[in-house]
Amino acid sequence: MDEREFMQSAIDAAREGIAAGQSPFGASIIRGGELVVATHNRVWLQSDPSAHGEVQAIRQACEKLQTIDLSDCEIYTTCEPCPMCFAAIHWAKIPKIIYGTSIADSQRAGFCELTISNEQMKSLGNSNVEIVAGFMRGPCLALFDEWLAREDHRAY
Repeated sequence: MDEREFMQSAIDAAREGIAAGQSPFGASIIRGGELVVATHNRVWLQSDPSAHGEVQAIRQACEKLQTIDLSDCEIYTTCEPCPMCFAAIHWAKIPKIIYGTSIADSQRAGFCELTISNEQMKSLGNSNVEIVAGFMRGPCLALFDEWLAREDHRAY
């Protein structure tokens, strides 16, 4: 698999979430060029405001790999991680985040986001995580439109 396929796995997971009545966010964790997990936001499904796509991916990857140290992994996510997810990525020691859309894009779709960018979190927290922004932005942005077109969409 290559980097476009890794992001596509996150996009596909987000679409599965949208179809299940969840918010339009997906994430994939990659290790050694192989897909470990691809999953989506499950906030409404689990009645858990912390069940964001990135947190779900970290939980599943840690369980699958039987470790809390994901320092040999990367995370691909359809949207810039929120501060909670950035902190979880930092604590899991994931060295690289690749994301599609921005926190501002999420706000425009109706989500109540904190306006602290990953670059600000990195700087304020003195984190070494590498951040790649805007990767496959168009297909990731389309997820918001797909979600908004559904009558049952819910933001939080």
